[in-house]
Amino acid sequence: MQKFTFHRQETRLFTEQQVKLSYEQDDLLSFIGTTFSKENFAKQLKEKKNTFSKQQREILYGELEKSYATLACSAKTLGNLTAMHAENTFTITTGHQLSIFTGPLYLIYKILHVIRLSEELKKEYPENNFVPVFWMASEDHDFEEIKSVEVFSKNFTWESDQKGAVGRFDIAQLAAIKEEILKFFENQPESEVATILKEYDGKNLSEATFRLIHHLFDVYGLLILDGDNAALKRTFIPTFEQELKEQFSFHAVQKTNALLEKEGFKLQVNAREINLFYLGEQSRERIVLTADGYEIEGKGKISEAELVAELHAFPERFSPNVILRPVYQETVLPNLCYVGGVGEISYWLQLKGVFDALALPFPLIQARTSILWIDAILSKKIAKVSLKLEDLFLDSALIKKNYLQDFAAEEVNFDAINSTAEILKVQVIEKVLEIDQNMENFARAEMVKLEKQLDGIKEKLTKLVKQRHDVSMKTIDQIVDRIFPNNQLQERSMNLFTLCGDGKIKDKIEKIHHFMEPFDPDFMLIRE
Repeated sequence: MQKFTFHRQETRLFTEQQVKLSYEQDDLLSFIGTTFSKENFAKQLKEKKNTFSKQQREILYGELEKSYATLACSAKTLGNLTAMHAENTFTITTGHQLSIFTGPLYLIYKILHVIRLSEELKKEYPENNFVPVFWMASEDHDFEEIKSVEVFSKNFTWESDQKGAVGRFDIAQLAAIKEEILKFFENQPESEVATILKEYDGKNLSEATFRLIHHLFDVYGLLILDGDNAALKRTFIPTFEQELKEQFSFHAVQKTNALLEKEGFKLQVNAREINLFYLGEQSRERIVLTADGYEIEGKGKISEAELVAELHAFPERFSPNVILRPVYQETVLPNLCYVGGVGEISYWLQLKGVFDALALPFPLIQARTSILWIDAILSKKIAKVSLKLEDLFLDSALIKKNYLQDFAAEEVNFDAINSTAEILKVQVIEKVLEIDQNMENFARAEMVKLEKQLDGIKEKLTKLVKQRHDVSMKTIDQIVDRIFPNNQLQERSMNLFTLCGDGKIKDKIEKIHHFMEPFDPDFMLIRE
């Protein structure tokens, strides 16, 4: 098994803005404050230590302790949990929606990235503790985005009429999908899939996701936090109230957006006047500002005094949207760095003003490792058509063209014909001009017809050559389909179970963990 790396720009898979986020954060200083680097963690450590109180630690520890009270935990996880008491303990965080059955592979890559980054930081700053954290976006209500999963090219969809925060959804209907996934591994005696899927259970999707992620990453000491938590939200009441009364985040983001657009950056998210939702058991509705208070669908109009009173009594009923969720996360965690996809962390560029308005440290932000996995079967196909690894990032038509040039060059080489045709064209025009200059336009038009006839012959000959190499052309199509299923990066479509055809899930996770280099921003390719 080998690892190869490519500059993200060389892959042609990332935008200029995304490349900047990975390699050139110095160009983004006015939007992030501090660039991601091993050295800059020293500054971030000091700043977070001075702003994260002992009381905040105790509340966080208490809620984590409740979450893990009934779970069997590794020594690493228990050690990290206990360490949360200490003022020299800090977190490295990533987060994601509650995609069913872990969703696409990039969720796994995100988590392994923060685990490896925490391990490397411990070597660099041994006097401190670094705990990898997975933040479950359980309050997200976009069910369409999380309800499907593709395993071995078969799409499974969870049909449900439940509404509101997806983390609160009952998961009884997922049992049928579990059974279907298990069938893929019936002939794999060493498969761990049955044991793993047994953990995917609980009173709702949040609990099931918590248990599954814990089972997969417990050995690495990952801590998991669900933001749908009354005690944690109580610590966020001042920010909730400031948002309701002043709409401070909207004004801060609008100001930053203007600067980003001036610099030519693409905006990822839109801020609303109030960036909060009202959370019910079967609903998550926008809080809309009106002339005399607020309005919430299903609840009607409500005055400022009434809503603020409800906030103080029931903070769990208030839910931050994409603008305020990062602020909530950074308020309740002693966090130093947030790791996300390049598209995801792009919207953090819009948020620095929101953090500044609250005098809250803005974390270092880093693009997660992006990986292309080439298994043994795919590797053989690539070798069969003699492709170089860098060829894999080309358009399939160009890959085929290059292949034909390399292996059928003589058959489709029309240089001699083209040269002869050009000489003939010149000679014909010269002869026409010599005899009768009035025939020049007619002669040139006839030569164009001749060129088209020759092009038609060459096209048919090229097609015949391609047919002779039809097997290779089909192999190239198969390779491209595996690397870019559904015309997108493999990691955005392929599921963890698909990656592990033998059912040895934890072995594959450990291999990825071994190869991952969290301070290397390059695109990674792993070849079996």
